[in-house]
Amino acid sequence: MWFSRSTLNRLFLLALPMVVSQGAFAVMSFADRFFLSRISPVHVAASLGGGVSFWVCLCFFNGIAAYGNALVAQYFGRRDMRSCPRVVTQGVILSVVAMPLLLLLAWPMLSMFEWMGHAPEQVALEKPYFMTFIAGSFFFLVKTVLASYFSGIARPRIVMIADLIGVFLNIPLSYVLIFGRLGLPEMGITGAAMGTVVACILSVGIYLLFYFNAIHAKRFHLRKSFVYAPGIMRRYLRLGLPSGVEVFVGVGTFNVFLLLFQSYGVAEGAAMAIVFNWDMLSFVPLMGLNIALMSMVGRTVGANDMSKTNEVISAGFVIAVAYSGAMALMFVVARESLLNIFATPGMDFSPILAVGAPMMIGLATYAVADGLILVCSGVLRGAGDTRWLLVASVIVHVLTLIVQVFVILVWQLGPLVSWWVFVSMLIVNALLYLWRVLGSRWRHPERLARVMAE
Repeated sequence: MWFSRSTLNRLFLLALPMVVSQGAFAVMSFADRFFLSRISPVHVAASLGGGVSFWVCLCFFNGIAAYGNALVAQYFGRRDMRSCPRVVTQGVILSVVAMPLLLLLAWPMLSMFEWMGHAPEQVALEKPYFMTFIAGSFFFLVKTVLASYFSGIARPRIVMIADLIGVFLNIPLSYVLIFGRLGLPEMGITGAAMGTVVACILSVGIYLLFYFNAIHAKRFHLRKSFVYAPGIMRRYLRLGLPSGVEVFVGVGTFNVFLLLFQSYGVAEGAAMAIVFNWDMLSFVPLMGLNIALMSMVGRTVGANDMSKTNEVISAGFVIAVAYSGAMALMFVVARESLLNIFATPGMDFSPILAVGAPMMIGLATYAVADGLILVCSGVLRGAGDTRWLLVASVIVHVLTLIVQVFVILVWQLGPLVSWWVFVSMLIVNALLYLWRVLGSRWRHPERLARVMAE
């Protein structure tokens, strides 16, 4: 648990643009839900249900695509520049293959909202919101592939620039589409989703401008990269598939829990949507640190420098605990003020506040655990330890979901009991991941050699 100041500075400078990039996504979602709260709490609850349901469908493929970060970083660490853009080509091929499978997944998801007992007026909003995102899912996957590439070659500023431009477009565009300004029709919740899809397409365009830049193309032999590379594709699938399944299980069980929780009522569903909106401002920027750690650990593993890997891990823990601890303090001290920002004018907000205030304390309780989880998962993915992550994640999340089914459906306990079960799960998950990272099995030279083999 030692690191030099130069390692801390390098990680911080790599993570900062990624934090800004991921934070831009959080601000975009935050703004959309704020606009929708001006209409009704039902719109806020529907945006959470429909949005997370879309992410359940996308997350498996997105988890595979995001592993391109570690692959590119490992090749970059070995100074194998030719292989870096070939990872992008394989990622785009996988994105094309994913589209028909996503459409097949979307069909049964549409009936989930009624099955979970959501109010009819909420279901009527969730379905178009969900389907608008599904229609643009190819662009979300390609954006992940390109962002992972630039993170892997240590160009995080490009990721930041592309995402910030997307946010600057998304916020005014969503406002115009939601409320029907500048002569456009009032589209409500569908307009919020459409604004996000258009912003994603613009971000992809920005990435491509940098990708096809002449200097970059020459350095990375871009002209020879547009080929199917069986060895790289095998590594992509061998290491990325467990990562994708892990994300799918985690997000899938979380989505089922979320939909079950919303069966408590509209006030409870709106309270959860608001709390998770603030959670995003803590969690999503830490995703930037997670991506930076995956990239740096991938490079040090590719260069076979485990001493530097240990420094990177220690620096990551310091940054994560400092940031998440500060956010946790804010969530406790200002919990009611933070909730009141989303109060719909002219409507009684007290039922939502009664549930949301203690939930904010739970959010503060698990904020640091989230930070530890993201540091550990970034390290293990960068080192190729994706199978262990898969097994550990499946065990924790499936057991938690089983408990939630009993709490909500069988024993019919209150929403705060369910919430504290969720908080406890995250703390257990953090301790389990921490145990793995501080151990030595994933560091074994033979294991790391298998990771690098094509």
